[in-house]
Amino acid sequence: MTEQAVVPTVHNVADRHRYEIRVDDAFAGLTAYHDRGEQRVFYHTEIDDAFAGRGLASVLVREALNDVRAAGMRVVPVCPYVKQFLGRYEEFADLVDPVTPEILRWLQETRG
Repeated sequence: MTEQAVVPTVHNVADRHRYEIRVDDAFAGLTAYHDRGEQRVFYHTEIDDAFAGRGLASVLVREALNDVRAAGMRVVPVCPYVKQFLGRYEEFADLVDPVTPEILRWLQETRG
């Protein structure tokens, strides 16, 4: 009997302002955002230690960015991981807006 590969799933949990990645229905991580008009401002990404080293952060952010594209929105990468990901994968360059002091102030006020 062969084991089937587990495929992680990514879902936008809009009421919690985050995308979640699950493995076998177990919560594995998230990337958090707040929407500012047509911009989705990503500010934090984390993968649970139990799931580290599997490339899940990359899967999570790629799926989140694909969703942003499908929604016709823009990305503001405040989160260091999202910024790093965007630097490696140029196919998302057309979605990116710069992080500005105004956006950082807005994010701080929004998050309280």
